[in-house]
Amino acid sequence: MDGSVKELAINHSLDAESLYRLIDSCNDHTLTLLQQLAVETSVAQWGKGIFVRGLIEISSHCRNNCLYCGLRRDNTHLSRYRLSNDEILQCCKHGYAMGLRTFVLQSGEDPFLSDDNLCELVSLIRSSYPDTAITLSLGERSHESYQRLFEAGASRYLLRHEAAQSSLYAQIHPKEMSLNNRINCIKSLLNIGYQTGMGMMIGVPGQTTQSLVEDLMLMKQLKPHMIGIGPFITHHDTPLKEHNNGSLKLTLTILAITRLMFPDALIPATTALSTLSPDGHLQGILSGANVIMPNLSPQNVRALYNIYDNKAYKASQSADELQLLDNELHSIGYHINYSRGDHKNFSCNDNNL
Repeated sequence: MDGSVKELAINHSLDAESLYRLIDSCNDHTLTLLQQLAVETSVAQWGKGIFVRGLIEISSHCRNNCLYCGLRRDNTHLSRYRLSNDEILQCCKHGYAMGLRTFVLQSGEDPFLSDDNLCELVSLIRSSYPDTAITLSLGERSHESYQRLFEAGASRYLLRHEAAQSSLYAQIHPKEMSLNNRINCIKSLLNIGYQTGMGMMIGVPGQTTQSLVEDLMLMKQLKPHMIGIGPFITHHDTPLKEHNNGSLKLTLTILAITRLMFPDALIPATTALSTLSPDGHLQGILSGANVIMPNLSPQNVRALYNIYDNKAYKASQSADELQLLDNELHSIGYHINYSRGDHKNFSCNDNNL
């Protein structure tokens, strides 16, 4: 497998059959080589500064009924909340004072978050903090909605495709959702001019090596600016509660392969990694990740954004404890980079500075 790994590091591409063999046959030696080359690739592109994004989980309401998510519509045991604009702006004020220059507004697909409501919010943040990047992670919306939010000042949008294989997508989503619509949403975001994020969970029930290859090939086709990859973790109030969590080793393998395939992508070390292992976010960095998203949400709602069980709440992953995070990063030879950290092929304009 060493030859395939080195070819991937040099050419940033492998054919589907070679990717399949690499993933399917990856042993400890191969993973070590993948991680080494992924780190070299990431450092060559971005240096050893890890970008930090202030995550604000603005609502736990969701109209969808995805089989893997604790926020699913039919979960009647979840205490729901919705932050006001004033509360969200207070989070931004707090984060900006600490040096954060990217805010990520994340939510379930909350029907209350209309275009008018969201455009007002985005405009308020843009006018208050004109030098920041505003990232949205609010699910599937219309092209017109994405366009309005972009014109209001949003810079980036995260929308994981979750599964490029239509049969797998159907297994983990309700019948009213479709892979075609998800991909069309991603294409709309790219066409409008967002820095756009895709990605998937590793280890979701029904996932195979072949479906992972299809994920990688779809992303190679669409060329996202950001790629979110994390392990599947169960939630006790979902239909998939009896399944096993995703593998940390396989997640790190796919993360390292992704870095080699997408050398200039912005790739977070997810909270889910730290849920599987206390140093999971650091292992993610050492597999090619270059972004961490400390939590800026009010303390009283963080546990309520309950998308999976045992979600990690390490102090160093809170925006209130950035010095602890910086100390952890220094322990592996990295440091925090407080800049916006735009994708290198992205040109700022007047609307989405």
